[in-house]
Amino acid sequence: MLSEADPVDPNPPAALRIPLVGVLHVERTVPTIAWGEGVVLRYGGFYGPGTAISLAPDAPMSTPIRKRWFPIIGDGGGVWSHVHIDDAAGATVAAVEHGQPGIYNIVDDEPAPVREWLPVLASALGAKPPRRIPRWLGRLAAGEVATLMMTESRGASNEKARRELAWQPRYASWRQGFAQGLG
Repeated sequence: MLSEADPVDPNPPAALRIPLVGVLHVERTVPTIAWGEGVVLRYGGFYGPGTAISLAPDAPMSTPIRKRWFPIIGDGGGVWSHVHIDDAAGATVAAVEHGQPGIYNIVDDEPAPVREWLPVLASALGAKPPRRIPRWLGRLAAGEVATLMMTESRGASNEKARRELAWQPRYASWRQGFAQGLG
């Protein structure tokens, strides 16, 4: 898991280096601008009503999970951080009202590997468990970036947001959120 002091992997896989250069530039620049507040909020994967992961029949990420088109690639060791949409909104309000310049990870308390959270999400959506495919097939079917996200990504810590924004997520874990907050 990434620490609050080092929110982005300094040595990302080659396929992610170019996109991360832009992200890092924005994150280094925004806190120093004179015309703005200088607060950067880095959100985890949204879930809940109105998002791509919800109980809505046409939710863009829920649909492929229900159809078992969203497999676990390789060992599923990529660690993802999630945040319920209501918790993200609360953190945004806290940051606007009293956030100091800097970067805040807006995520729940429990980053988890894909192999743990995806089967739980599938069950919460009333779907069968996700299929598993080898990494090489994942690269062919979904591409290198998707494969890296499923196998090598790292989660984020919300410690700084909790401490400096006095923010606390209602759904401290995706486990609770997937069970109670998808509607």
